[in-house]
Amino acid sequence: MKVTESSSHYDNLEKMTVLELLQNINKEDHLVPMAVKSVLPGISDLVKEIVPRMEAGGRLIYIGAGTSGRLGILDASECPPTYGVPHEWVIGIMAGGDIAIRKAVENAEDDWDQAWKDILEYGFNPDDTVIGIAASGTTPYVIGGVRTAKEKGLLTGCITCNEDSPLGKEVDFPIEVVVGPEFVTGSTRMKSGTAQKLVLNMISTTVMIKLGRVKGNKMVDMQLSNAKLVERGVKMIMEATGAEYDAAKDLLLTQGSVRLATEHFYKNKTS
Repeated sequence: MKVTESSSHYDNLEKMTVLELLQNINKEDHLVPMAVKSVLPGISDLVKEIVPRMEAGGRLIYIGAGTSGRLGILDASECPPTYGVPHEWVIGIMAGGDIAIRKAVENAEDDWDQAWKDILEYGFNPDDTVIGIAASGTTPYVIGGVRTAKEKGLLTGCITCNEDSPLGKEVDFPIEVVVGPEFVTGSTRMKSGTAQKLVLNMISTTVMIKLGRVKGNKMVDMQLSNAKLVERGVKMIMEATGAEYDAAKDLLLTQGSVRLATEHFYKNKTS
């Protein structure tokens, strides 16, 4: 039996108090970071292969179904505002299309060929990386997608929560984070989903840092999409340049990013 489908260590959940339920869920959640820690070398190997491909113009593509697909879309959608990169740099694709983000699409994950068709809607680039996300490691949509991607010469990886999964056997870099049985048997949106989210955060963040989208520890290329981010950017410029608030804000709004504002400040200062 797959670990993700094995019976919970807890029973008679309906008889537990609210506090007992919360304490036991939290107890299980504590196991996730340690499981992720055990696969860090594999994540490192994958990221080291992704970076030069993206430097050459390749993209990072996530494919998944259900919770796994939604997590991929979430990670991809946050890269442009956080790092100021084009939307096509990191792409999230899920079985059933955009409508499946909110509502399940019947049988969408059982199509072995659809993922590759979905990928091709974004064009083909030999430097692309395709990462399949599936807690079970058995989702046909995901397995079929990475299998074809690998056949076409693309770099492939996966994030799953079962060892020796069919998905893991299809890719160049399998990341198998075994977090154990779920608190509610088979509910992989819980520990498995948390593990997948952590790994996705690590991959995209590390890739973006290595692509030069972070300076020091600051998001110097973030999009100024709301007042909070404008204020954050102003404070970053003040810290980096010593400029007063009004001057820093004017620099940010005229130059469009913390990076450009800071560069403009020092260029004018030395000229």
